Amino acid sequence: MRVSIHIGLVVLCTSLFFAARIEAAPAPANAAAPDTADAAAPSAAPPSAPTFTRVLTLNQMGNYGPIALRGQDPNGALSIDIRNDEVVTAARLKLDFTYSPALIFPLSHLKVLLNGEDIATLQFDKDDAGKAISRTIDLDPRLFTDYNRIALQMVAHYTTDSCEDPYNTSLWTDVSPTTSLTLTTASLALPNNLALLPTPFFDRHDNRLLTLPFLLPPRAQAPALQAAGVVASWFGALADYRHARFPVLAALPANSHAVVLALPGDAPAGVALPEIKGPTVAVMANPASPPQSGRELLVVAGRNEKELQTAAEALVLGQAGMTGSSVVIQSVDPGARRRPYDAPKWVPVDRPVLFRDLVTDPQQLQVSGYSPDPIRVNLRVPPDLYAWARQGIPLDVRYRYTAPSAYNDSVLNVSVNDQLIRSERLRPLRTTSDRVRLNIPLITSTETSAEDELRVPVFRVAANNQFQFQFHMDSQKTGLCASAPADVARAAIDPDSTIDFSGFAHFTALPNLAFFATSGFPFTRMADLSDTAVVIPDAPNAADEETVLTLLGYMGQWTGLPTLRVAVVPAKDVGAESERNLLVVGTGSAAGLLAKWGKSLPMLIGPGTTELTLREQRAEGGGGWLSGTRRFPTPTGRASMSASGPLAALIGFESPLASGRSVVAVSASSSAQLGGVLDVLQDDSRVSQIHGDLAVFRGTQIDSLRLGERYFVGDLPWYARLWVFVSNYPALLAIAGILAGLAVALLVFWALSRLAVRRTGN
Repeated sequence: MRVSIHIGLVVLCTSLFFAARIEAAPAPANAAAPDTADAAAPSAAPPSAPTFTRVLTLNQMGNYGPIALRGQDPNGALSIDIRNDEVVTAARLKLDFTYSPALIFPLSHLKVLLNGEDIATLQFDKDDAGKAISRTIDLDPRLFTDYNRIALQMVAHYTTDSCEDPYNTSLWTDVSPTTSLTLTTASLALPNNLALLPTPFFDRHDNRLLTLPFLLPPRAQAPALQAAGVVASWFGALADYRHARFPVLAALPANSHAVVLALPGDAPAGVALPEIKGPTVAVMANPASPPQSGRELLVVAGRNEKELQTAAEALVLGQAGMTGSSVVIQSVDPGARRRPYDAPKWVPVDRPVLFRDLVTDPQQLQVSGYSPDPIRVNLRVPPDLYAWARQGIPLDVRYRYTAPSAYNDSVLNVSVNDQLIRSERLRPLRTTSDRVRLNIPLITSTETSAEDELRVPVFRVAANNQFQFQFHMDSQKTGLCASAPADVARAAIDPDSTIDFSGFAHFTALPNLAFFATSGFPFTRMADLSDTAVVIPDAPNAADEETVLTLLGYMGQWTGLPTLRVAVVPAKDVGAESERNLLVVGTGSAAGLLAKWGKSLPMLIGPGTTELTLREQRAEGGGGWLSGTRRFPTPTGRASMSASGPLAALIGFESPLASGRSVVAVSASSSAQLGGVLDVLQDDSRVSQIHGDLAVFRGTQIDSLRLGERYFVGDLPWYARLWVFVSNYPALLAIAGILAGLAVALLVFWALSRLAVRRTGN
């Protein structure tokens, strides 16, 4: 009897609990069965967890422009990722679209689905046809997971005739780029476990700019900043295209994750650390944030600055073996030095590269539909490749497609950086034997394949590139009532397609700030930055330290590796790193270092004064390899001025400490202006404005100039160097041509004379 009472109480409590959850849950846009809704419901957020609202644009949901829904391709999609430490509590889709006025409206509508669940059906109305209209749809938050897909499906008819043509131009709906999704999310507190790293400090589901504050020991020297730079470069490599920013704070942030570097007695206020017994990596709750917020601290600690560096190296190298809330590092080996040009983000230039190695998932190389989005393949190459003896870059493209039954306008367009290289007509199946020979084993298919070797013009390729393969499948309908298959076209670029950069020399003209702004060159030539020193003011402030950490984060983004062997030195000790390339944060004493190096620099920014070299500017070639190797005339003058407004600059020049070494200085009238340079470097729409050897930043305006002398780095065969030298002087080139012609004429004359002597015997 007592057991029965206990069971009854358990059942009653359970029923009341689920009834309360169902009553508190928001109602979905379309009524669904209760059991279906509960099956899709994720773990609920704590009632007191803080919530955040953000608005995603169509571009942020994976679309480069408006979505065009057509009769033969009626489907579109939006992609949404949710962080692991967040749960969706509300979602609202604002759908802006226009549809054809030539439809039969009772039969035409637009379906909206979330992760395969039908959310809403928008009936097309005759009164709104041809107009830009907006519809707001509340989405059931319980349907959201980590990866989400909102599908748009147009169901449209323009006639009741059985011979309706899906290619008829009356069948269209355009979804505007102003479409947006408003998400409200609540924070989830994750356990303090190093096994979750890099979550929550970086979450691959979050496509926004990574902003991760750092807190450094107040009395720390350059080695501590170097250790922080290693951690920042690791997060920069993880952030990749999202970019990363690392502000340096004096106190714990109230509503953010943060990285703390701690020495004995130098922990931030409010952080209670146990005794530091060696190089330590730990994760703990952020005491400055509410307990329900889930904000955490990543602590890198040591008893001295050397142990701090050891802990930072262990974090970026051995994170996969860490577990629990803290670990004490016994030892760490950073491995052998990297070889030049072996950055993981760069395409190998010593062999042909398979496309399967350029994408994260081979599915990225496949598309469906009659006018699908382009297949995009991104690749980075060393910017100092020099194609002096090559006509182009061999691109061996193998592709498969659903073959048309006859020759039509089905084509494959191959482009690089939005510039057309080749347009190839897709051939039909010619005989039944073709179909047998090209079948996938054990699977019957109507696909055919082809292979083309193209030559990509070298001037179309820069350091950061995207190849686009655009398939277009033309209609195969031959008559009004002839059948036309719907949504069966498939196409793919074979993962065994190759591109070959081998055979190119490494040789280029510097300084070239375009190389630095898009790939970090010449510093990223060694992926671990073993030949780079970052020069900081003798007494750096928070803005200087943020600049150093963010720049090293960019290096990690460009190479895909942490900067394990970079040196961070104060300006007074720069002489000890004379054989390295120098990245100078030119404020304070570092600005004095630039002034010490002389007035031959393109620009000097000092306290209250600015000196600028003056010279006529001439147009240069594009951003291709070794563009514009010709020499410029000597500068004609120099101006000195006092300016009250903010000013910042990127300055490139050859190192005065060692021939062939490079210096890039980030200089500003005050440390507060350094952030403007960082803003441009993480803005993909503006970074292309940086080139030459001087880029001046005045508010939103960027002026890039070439003022100083060029120098050359790299290695070319002697005959190639001779050709480069002669090509800079047209007169020498003409004389060389005349001399070569005379030599050939004399050789031919001598050979004919010898032949005549043999014939005549005289």
